[in-house]
Amino acid sequence: MASEERGEGRSQETVPAAGDSFSRVDAVMRPLNVVVERFIPSAFVFAVVLTAIVAVAALLVTDAGPKGVLVGWGEGFAGLLEFTMQMVLILLLGHMLAHTRPARRILVRLSGLPRSTGQAYVFVVVLTSIASLISWGLGLVVGALLAKEVARQGRGRGLRLHFPLLVAAGYSGWVVWHMGYSGSASLTAATEDSFAADMTGSVVPMSQTTFSVWNMVGVVVAVVLVATTIYLLRPRTGGRIIEVVTEESDEIYTRGEVSTPAERVDNSRVPTFVVGFPLAVYIVVHFVDGGALTLDIVNWTFMCAILLLVRNSNELIALIRNSARNVGEVAFQYPLYAGILGIMASTGLMAWVTDRFVDISGPHSFGVIALLSAGLVNIAVPSGGGQFAVQGPVLLETAQELGVDPSIAVMAVAYGDQWTNMIQPFWALPLLAIAGLRIRDILGYTSIVFVVSGISFASTLLVASYIV
Repeated sequence: MASEERGEGRSQETVPAAGDSFSRVDAVMRPLNVVVERFIPSAFVFAVVLTAIVAVAALLVTDAGPKGVLVGWGEGFAGLLEFTMQMVLILLLGHMLAHTRPARRILVRLSGLPRSTGQAYVFVVVLTSIASLISWGLGLVVGALLAKEVARQGRGRGLRLHFPLLVAAGYSGWVVWHMGYSGSASLTAATEDSFAADMTGSVVPMSQTTFSVWNMVGVVVAVVLVATTIYLLRPRTGGRIIEVVTEESDEIYTRGEVSTPAERVDNSRVPTFVVGFPLAVYIVVHFVDGGALTLDIVNWTFMCAILLLVRNSNELIALIRNSARNVGEVAFQYPLYAGILGIMASTGLMAWVTDRFVDISGPHSFGVIALLSAGLVNIAVPSGGGQFAVQGPVLLETAQELGVDPSIAVMAVAYGDQWTNMIQPFWALPLLAIAGLRIRDILGYTSIVFVVSGISFASTLLVASYIV
């Protein structure tokens, strides 16, 4: 029996007993996982290689010279600083919130619902999908923490759960986020004075995009197909699995003795309540006044919940220290992707890629072709808002020329943006940091989800082209 250290906890590999048989899915997955484990580099190296590929492509197909590419790359570094801080906060605060005592009780209770290995994988996909449709940031955190707790409780009940597949299930459930309420493409198109409204002559309301019947049906179909895929990928009898070995108690803070006035203040609920209650009032006022659910509001909601749920400031500090170790890798790599976005936007490479695809599209094929172009661009620019800002105008203009409803163009970008995340490590970083795994541990599984979800998204857009 072999074991190895992985992130926060220990992972233990279980080897099949003699005479056990492998399923056909196991036989297919083993070679794919071997290739992924041997040849897929770390997420940082992936970003470096992608930067080089995009830079060379810009030199070859655009008028930009080496200096232009270099300047675009360097100036782009600062382009996602606000977004990077938002991501750092959502990772930090989400991890803290999940480790407060009340949240732990809810998470433990939910994670105890699956009673078989198959149910466990499907449960993680479905619950993560629901969270992702509410808020993409919430979905990322829920997917990782749910996978860990389901693995811990399943092990306690004697279930042989493959932890990398559980984490892959959590990430796979995120594949529908841009079809939901926090989708940046549909939110932008529905905003007055946005470039989308200027181009189409009016806003594209979310009733025609996110809340359209065809998109909502597409969500259900995609989640069912992804959950079924993960279910079929589960190791059968005799399959090699890696189980997570976690402590029975995840208690982060234990209250000590109080003997001085300063210690009494530090162990009082008053300081955290003084900040948490006004923040709660602000959030309520924000929504009453018609405010939208933005990433900032998600972060402030997490912060508010933490401040109101912790027992004192000492517990708050303990949660911060415990969660901070998940932030470093995320914070360092995001500027690299901002640099890639800078190259593609400043040199015109993103528009060039989009133009090559739309040149071969027709009224009914437009949605599928736009999906493919958006998926390709997303590999280099994994930022929904940034991608729609640069690619959206080209696709909306083409849709007008072809007589295609603008909602198809908007959702094609949304679908493409979420689709290729399954083979792109950028968004997996927060989830992997929480789970203590590497991208190569889950990529074999999410690559299969990439194929299945791509077929689902393309079919949805094709059907929509005939009914919109």
